[in-house]
Amino acid sequence: MFLSIELALIIEKLALIVIVVMGSLVIAMYTTFAERKVAGWLQDRPGPNRAGPFGMLQPLADGLKLFFKEEIIPNFSSKLLFIMGPALAMMTAIMTSAVIPWGDTVELFGRTIPLQIADVNIGILYVFGVVSLGVYGIMIGSWASNNKYSLMGGLRAASQIISYELAMGISLIALLMVTGSLSLKDMVQQQQAGHWNIIYQPLGFLIFIICAFAECNRTPFDLAEAESELIGGYHTEYSSMKLGFYLFAEYINMFISSAVMASLYFGGYDLPFFDEAAHATDMGNWLALIGVGTLLIKIIFFIFVFMWVRWTIPRFRYDQLMHLGWRILIPLAIFNMLATGAGILYFGK
Repeated sequence: MFLSIELALIIEKLALIVIVVMGSLVIAMYTTFAERKVAGWLQDRPGPNRAGPFGMLQPLADGLKLFFKEEIIPNFSSKLLFIMGPALAMMTAIMTSAVIPWGDTVELFGRTIPLQIADVNIGILYVFGVVSLGVYGIMIGSWASNNKYSLMGGLRAASQIISYELAMGISLIALLMVTGSLSLKDMVQQQQAGHWNIIYQPLGFLIFIICAFAECNRTPFDLAEAESELIGGYHTEYSSMKLGFYLFAEYINMFISSAVMASLYFGGYDLPFFDEAAHATDMGNWLALIGVGTLLIKIIFFIFVFMWVRWTIPRFRYDQLMHLGWRILIPLAIFNMLATGAGILYFGK
């Protein structure tokens, strides 16, 4: 009996892992299509519209193109590390999804299944730890390429991510002071029972989303690739699916960052002005599916913001990037943390 329960739990988790990973890959694939459509809309041009109805098959065409392009490994590169770089970037991007609560629970075959791969009590620390490893994929790939432009892009990426992780971490300390928990599931449930954290931490959210742009290497923080200066930066020497892994990792990071922001500050799968507890018995699994749809809508909104900013704001200079991180965002994050502590001390939690 005990073994059958253990086996059922393993099957549940494996099924959820496959769904989340494959869903992330499909969403990342079609995010590339959405990026080009949003760019076309903002620049008053049609965007991709030839491959399939409304251009919907364009991501498949791009994927086939990457698969069939010539695979090149430079002669003077470190071949093992050259392969490990994009693999590590892709792996860390997918691993982050493990602690995100995608919905409440569903009833299947008489079992209650939570729509979360792992509800660990240090979920937000896990996210930070995995995201911090992501920079090694860029650094290893850039150094292994034995190319000065790639190495410079890797150095830029490392200094940028370290700088902006400090501000992001300090902004989250203020949020943790309000919520009292490191679990993303607990944070979402607290927001369901009260108000969304954006009401308590608007400055913290502003700092967090700016740092998320920098962590994802998105414009105006794409100094690590900077085509006008570094050809392609850290992935200059990459081709075929190794280049595809780096590009896919960026879009998966954007998707996961949007999910984390929605969970931390905008209630996650919580549908505003809707009493989930009152409809828990009569709606059953539909309630959980509504929650998943609600979270996806919030994620889509943040992805659109990522794209909107990319095609609106020009790239920073490197000194401007460092100035914003060290002399503006970190002091602002410290001020927000101290103000939150003073508010809790004076008004109570």
